[in-house]
Amino acid sequence: MVKHIVSFKLKGTDAQRHNAAVEFKNALLALPELIDVLVSMEVGINQNPSEDWDVVLTAVVPSMADVEVYAKHPAHVAAAAIIAPLKEARACVDYEF
Repeated sequence: MVKHIVSFKLKGTDAQRHNAAVEFKNALLALPELIDVLVSMEVGINQNPSEDWDVVLTAVVPSMADVEVYAKHPAHVAAAAIIAPLKEARACVDYEF
């Protein structure tokens, strides 16, 4: 199994960042029903105002090859488009467990 952990830093006003994060979270949480290789999805929106990163997701897929299957799936691409205009930075770690 592989954990795919991604953090996003968004730009814009607090309200813009929060609204985009909520919409993004809802779209991501729908993905396990739509993408066969996606075992699970967890999404958190930062609530600590002293931190710079806004959203973190943890996805679990069976293999490293499935990370790419998940990433290219149209439903995932559509979810990513929600925050694309506000995305300032992205950090990712994929590891087998």
